[in-house]
Amino acid sequence: MLTLWDFIEPIRRALAGPRPVKAPRSPIHAAPAARARSRALAPGPTAQDRYDAIVKELLGAHGIRVRKWRSSMSGVAWITTYRDGSTVRCLESPRPKSPMSLAIFLHEVGHHVIGLGAYKPRCLEEYHAWMYAVTEMEKRGVPVTDRVKRRMDRSLRYAVAKASRRGIKAIPPELRRYASP
Repeated sequence: MLTLWDFIEPIRRALAGPRPVKAPRSPIHAAPAARARSRALAPGPTAQDRYDAIVKELLGAHGIRVRKWRSSMSGVAWITTYRDGSTVRCLESPRPKSPMSLAIFLHEVGHHVIGLGAYKPRCLEEYHAWMYAVTEMEKRGVPVTDRVKRRMDRSLRYAVAKASRRGIKAIPPELRRYASP
């Protein structure tokens, strides 16, 4: 069955005229190839190359899968256990492009390295995951910036405050400095 649109559409197209043809892209837009050539001429690896190598090494060494690279500066780590008993270690974090995003990535890797649920209370696990991240950054020569230190401090203060709201009996000695007076 024909509708009114079947008659109108060919007329509308004829009145609109030919579609504009897109001009070929200029060489300016060939940035990835140009960057690759300039990187080949650069004297040594860039910071991004170092971050990529760290990611590749740690994911392979600990058998971790990145489910998604987040656009936000947040992350999560979890283990999926299947009926046959097999497990998959997963995480989501920002792709490391700066000391801050690398610290968040390393923090999530730290949860898997120390063992999810290995430390009780949960705020203590957060502390050890942050210590892993900072230690790895120092070991690999990546600067632990003031911004990273502030993020770690805020994160641990939040974790301790949350544990306090939920009625923690005693705050572990490592975390007492993050407790509110």
